[in-house]
Amino acid sequence: MKKDHVTFRRRPFLTPVWLTAMAAVLGLGFAIFAAWVWATASSTTVIVIRHAEKDLNVSATDPPLTAAGQARAALLAQMFDDAKSIGHVDAIYVSTALRNKLTAAPLAERLGIPATVVSADDPKGLARRVLREHAGGRVLIVGHSDTVPEIVATLSGNSVIAEIGDEEYGTMYIVTVPRIGNANLLRLHY
Repeated sequence: MKKDHVTFRRRPFLTPVWLTAMAAVLGLGFAIFAAWVWATASSTTVIVIRHAEKDLNVSATDPPLTAAGQARAALLAQMFDDAKSIGHVDAIYVSTALRNKLTAAPLAERLGIPATVVSADDPKGLARRVLREHAGGRVLIVGHSDTVPEIVATLSGNSVIAEIGDEEYGTMYIVTVPRIGNANLLRLHY
């Protein structure tokens, strides 16, 4: 009996120690989880457009922009031109086509950042690259009528993206991709 009495006396003494240790472990686990949620809660915003109007009167295989295309490129630069403001574009991606480079050139010059030239052959790979390399940032992608819907579909997870017509140059998609949750998609005309 004496042994049970001694054990009985020790249990109330050890209970606060166990409770304190368990609370500390749970508190540390919660703090680590909260830090992870905070660090991963940022969203990546990707603006996807087709190049501006190309000059079809030129017999070149890689035509430049028309006057209307140059005006649209200037409008794009006005929309996103302040590198010092909140929400400025951090990176610009264009294909190897001259019309894509010329569409992004006024904005790249105003922001003081070079446009990254990538192949137009892998739109899904480009979308994944942008999310990987610019997590939490804001990126402009200048694509083509056949690559823009695929890029937007990959970023947004929405497989029903309308095709872009041959004469449609002013469509802009803004895709906000959070690290946790579903992407948001906005379609505009500029």
